[in-house]
Amino acid sequence: MVANSTESPTLRDSALPDMPKTGPFRKRLGLISVVACFGGLLFGYDTGVINGALRPMSQELGLTAVSEGVVTSSLVFAAAVGAVTCGQICDMIGRRRTILYLALMFFLGTLVVVLAPNVTLLVVGRILLGLAVGGASIVVPVYLSELAPHEIRGSISGRNEVAIVSGQLAAFVVNAIIGNVWGHIDGIWRVMFAICAIPAVCLFIGMLRMPESPRWLVEHNRRDEALAVLMSVRTEERARAELGAVEVVAEASTGDQRVGYRKFVFNKWLVRIVLVGMGVAVCQQLTGINSIMYYGQVVLIESGFAENAALIANIAPGVVAVLGGFFALYMMDRVDRRTTFITGLSLTTTFHLLIGLCSKFMTEDNPLRAWVILALIVGFVASMQSFLNVAVWVWLAEVFPLPMRGVGIGVSQLFGWGMNGVIALVFPSLVAGVGISGVFFIFAIVGVVALIFIATQVPETRGISLEKMEEGVETGMAYRFREWRRMRDEQ
Repeated sequence: MVANSTESPTLRDSALPDMPKTGPFRKRLGLISVVACFGGLLFGYDTGVINGALRPMSQELGLTAVSEGVVTSSLVFAAAVGAVTCGQICDMIGRRRTILYLALMFFLGTLVVVLAPNVTLLVVGRILLGLAVGGASIVVPVYLSELAPHEIRGSISGRNEVAIVSGQLAAFVVNAIIGNVWGHIDGIWRVMFAICAIPAVCLFIGMLRMPESPRWLVEHNRRDEALAVLMSVRTEERARAELGAVEVVAEASTGDQRVGYRKFVFNKWLVRIVLVGMGVAVCQQLTGINSIMYYGQVVLIESGFAENAALIANIAPGVVAVLGGFFALYMMDRVDRRTTFITGLSLTTTFHLLIGLCSKFMTEDNPLRAWVILALIVGFVASMQSFLNVAVWVWLAEVFPLPMRGVGIGVSQLFGWGMNGVIALVFPSLVAGVGISGVFFIFAIVGVVALIFIATQVPETRGISLEKMEEGVETGMAYRFREWRRMRDEQ
């Protein structure tokens, strides 16, 4: 294990040779990211399709408010299990092979949901989809971050989040079209779900031709294969230099065979980064963003929209989520992660407060009430997507050391998905109990606590190679925020 020193030689190494800004290497990276991000697209579609499918599904199967929460949250709780399980699996068998298995699970889960004759099998199908969603939420960002050069790592790995919200937007648009044109047909919600099979097939076929993560290959003593992969996405000089940097860190851990859970319990700084990762994932969910993505139609109906109008209006948050995602990609390699976290939480907490106030003090017979709340929801989603969602997924894929990267992000997202599931399960009952205003006031209070946590606990990762980040975390240097940032700026 790396010695407990803030003067690590690797941290003082000069920068790697520059990557060309254009050319075949960038095109190859672009192709890899497009194929892998079908996993994010599936993640988004499967979590978003319930938004419009829930009401016709409830009518056909006779769901109550409680069973609606169970059907919705079953995917999310399963995603928590999928996240922590696939974190370990991808560390053992590789990132690429894990993604291939997940594509098969997406297809199988879709098939079960579409053919489900009752609530029980519907929940089984949602659980299968949840396992795949949770696995994709872990493996795809890790895969992309390990293939991307550190100069553009944020924008490359952040594409997965844009794919997620693009999938959610696609689900909202499909729901709106199918619901308004063929909504009178029994079982139409099954068609909404069936469309998910298309990107699952694309992901499987595409990943058959994609490379394995070079860092995973080094970790498993497959140096020649790792060099071949790096040379397909880097210049030869850069590929050899980067391979050497990865090997330095790997060799520093020679003789220390503790990996996964066993590795971090022997180092207080690794314990701390896992706890911080869990906190960041939970803070992301406690903004309540997925209450809008899962129950947006319900919120808009409560705000004053008619059912069909709410289905169409629900597209607006999906559109701004995608636009915000592209804005976040532009910002990702230009603005520090800590800055985007703090800005995002400040904005989302403000919008929580405003939504709560408008819902409480604007009467239901006020014709402007629904439109004002819709505008504030759009502002909330735009803030969340522009400053938090992309940054959180990128940060989690960057911050953990290689031997425990899959496990670290898996444990973090176990708690993130768990909190997501709790919110999905109780949100319908919570709205019925305290109303829209009460729910968003709760989110606002939690947002203030999250801001304090982020400002005092989260280390910076932007512009730092994964190997230097690993040493900074293991030695505790990364928690000395000013000194750590100064060291990065001097590179």
